[in-house]
Amino acid sequence: MVATAFAMAEYMSGKHYDLAINVGIAGTFNPKHKLGNIYRVPQDTIYGFGAQDDQQFLPIDELGFGQSVFLEKPPKFSLGPSFDSLPSLNAITVNTVHGNEQSILQVVTKLGANHLESMEGAAFFYAAGKLGIPCLQVRAISNLIEKRNTKNWDIAKAVNQLNHFLNSLINL
Repeated sequence: MVATAFAMAEYMSGKHYDLAINVGIAGTFNPKHKLGNIYRVPQDTIYGFGAQDDQQFLPIDELGFGQSVFLEKPPKFSLGPSFDSLPSLNAITVNTVHGNEQSILQVVTKLGANHLESMEGAAFFYAAGKLGIPCLQVRAISNLIEKRNTKNWDIAKAVNQLNHFLNSLINL
């Protein structure tokens, strides 16, 4: 997250952009989602950003020291039907990807199963927002979030699907 925010600020600061799109892979908590499926992410939350108060978790937002929820900022122009037809799912950004059954259950119990997980999405929204750049996020599912088993992942399929999507977006 930190590297993403810094790199964006360093590269994009002082320049004009009509739009920034974060395109990448993500895990899903929902076993009904198919590997390779592509989603628009309208909201991304830094998961677990806050403080523990004994058995209670206090999000940074409630503490008054910052924010953990970040939203897309769509451009004023249309990206066409290939983008407009994308289904949407919210996401969480984490420092440690979930691969332990107990921690996965905690997330699903708190948020439900219809969330994606990445390691930089919220940082992207944060940096673009601070720079005043319209921003969108698109993710392809590379894996089910389960007890870590990389044999079940299909990163190649997710990246291939993203490439097809980007080609359709660019060739309006």
